[in-house]
Amino acid sequence: MSVLVDEDTRVVVQGITGGEGKFHTEQMMEYGTNVVAGAVPGKGGQEVAGVPVYDTVDQAAREEDANASVVFVPPAFAGDALFEALDAPVDLVVAITEGIPTQDMSRVYKRLSETDTHLVGPNCPGVITPGVAKLGILPGNIFSSGNVGLVSRSGTLTYQVVDNLTERGLGQTTAIGIGGDPIIGTDFTDALELFEADEETEAVVMCGEIGGEDEEEAAQFIAENMDTPVVGFIAGRTAPPGKRMGHAGAIVSGSGTGTAESKISALEDAGTPVGDTPEEVADHIEEIL
Repeated sequence: MSVLVDEDTRVVVQGITGGEGKFHTEQMMEYGTNVVAGAVPGKGGQEVAGVPVYDTVDQAAREEDANASVVFVPPAFAGDALFEALDAPVDLVVAITEGIPTQDMSRVYKRLSETDTHLVGPNCPGVITPGVAKLGILPGNIFSSGNVGLVSRSGTLTYQVVDNLTERGLGQTTAIGIGGDPIIGTDFTDALELFEADEETEAVVMCGEIGGEDEEEAAQFIAENMDTPVVGFIAGRTAPPGKRMGHAGAIVSGSGTGTAESKISALEDAGTPVGDTPEEVADHIEEIL
């Protein structure tokens, strides 16, 4: 099994006529993803890589029986694109776009709370079920099918950890890059809940980083709700307080939470081993399985 993405996922690409949208549409299709439509206002009737383009996500979803959307729309227009996707009959929206204004995302988040749609991102690499489908920019060649779930705020960390897992024959059920912005749709707890409910996911890797309290909240969820073993990794141990490191959400305030130490401590208190390196993460998973 898998979570969020499977062989029945039918994808609309928002922004398909742009350079990034077209390139990654072709990459997703080459991987085996069932991309059935594109959606770009004013571009309806065109074709990109053999995929029909519609003016709206709603029209694309209804005409092509799509149930998921992936967003490659420039930051200034991405908020409107997400509202459009959330108003369409799709179950999953994956927002790849980086740099969406926080004010726009706060409005999107409010609208999201009024729907049953899963939003992954923004500023994320996407979601992949190895050998079946990927939505986003993940390099499919490093993933392999198996029984380890993975959720990560960082795309680069995802690739490093997955590479170590795959090299040891530890395949993955699904990998979810949730994104590193302050306001995102799916958080660690949401992803962990999905993996806990998946019968084929026998262990989960959670890759976090400094900033915010999502990892601490996830640790509490693990302690109270999860039977599936989890292994952690936290990036940013040497980062100075008050300085943004890479992601918009990767900044430590002076409150005492949000540091690498507080996150590692919370996870270890929940019985979750934390690797110092991606290789150590694979060591822990190997021991569990």
